[in-house]
Amino acid sequence: MLNESIKGRSLITLEDLSTGQIQELINDAILRKQMKRNRVFPRKLQNYNIGLVFLRPSCRTRASFMVAATDEGAHPHVFAAEELRFGSGESVKDIARVLGRLFDGIAIRSHETTLIEEVAAYAGVPVWNAMSNQHHPTQVLADLMTIKENGIDLSGATVAYVGHGRGNVVVSLMAAAAKMGIDLRLVTPPGTEPEPELVSRLFGPAKHPMSRLIVTDEPEEGLDNAQVVYGDMWVYMDTGEDIAALTDGFRNYRITRHMMRMTGRNDTILLHCLPSQHNLETAFARAHPYAMDTEDAVFEGPRNRAFDQAENRMHTIKALMLATI
Repeated sequence: MLNESIKGRSLITLEDLSTGQIQELINDAILRKQMKRNRVFPRKLQNYNIGLVFLRPSCRTRASFMVAATDEGAHPHVFAAEELRFGSGESVKDIARVLGRLFDGIAIRSHETTLIEEVAAYAGVPVWNAMSNQHHPTQVLADLMTIKENGIDLSGATVAYVGHGRGNVVVSLMAAAAKMGIDLRLVTPPGTEPEPELVSRLFGPAKHPMSRLIVTDEPEEGLDNAQVVYGDMWVYMDTGEDIAALTDGFRNYRITRHMMRMTGRNDTILLHCLPSQHNLETAFARAHPYAMDTEDAVFEGPRNRAFDQAENRMHTIKALMLATI
């Protein structure tokens, strides 16, 4: 049980949690993982109902919520995007109050965080951000768990994120770094740096004393001595915009074997929130081969921990649901 209880609370961004609360969620997730490996299922959520509202595509997050809920004895119900007419056929407030009467917790994936915040304001039950354009907190909880599992102390860990400096994952990584004492380097092309106001808010006087942020467009600077290299897609696949134009500035930021050697370490691990474009086995990569974010030899190499991350989504989400419900 958390010393700093978050029972009944929602998770919209990682700024909602303290350093201690994040640490305890990770510790509990590691315990839940061990229990599952031993086929031990306490089923603490038996007779609970979990609403899963995905207004945009999802693989890992939706599956993780479903399996985590089922493991603990809860019943997950997935809504198709067209079933809930947020703001078109019915107000967000009214839908939130209905869902809150039916479900004990609600996960929402939406384009805008504001919709998730409004549901959380009126539902009366915990609401979890399952990704928005601005934040991806459940992803980064799994990232932190994976880093710790690899014997890296989060306080003082050196993490180099290579990619777009304004994406939802990097925003959540910044929040986590500021809370947990991580030395975070954002290696990003000119013009894609995080907003100064966000940097000031997260890395101001209230940050963890070990936290550090470097924003650079020079891979050599950002990757030096990094224990973790973190990759991500450079654009949303469903953006509807010119992919070639959007990725033009990223061509020198593909995570290659040469880039991994820039760390100067032989124990650096690769994290990737997935999906990754690392070969020509997807229609997207065949149509846009210049948008591949990771070299296949690195992705298929021995230092890749992306699939541990994907599994750990389930364990951290389970810990989150148990702590908040």
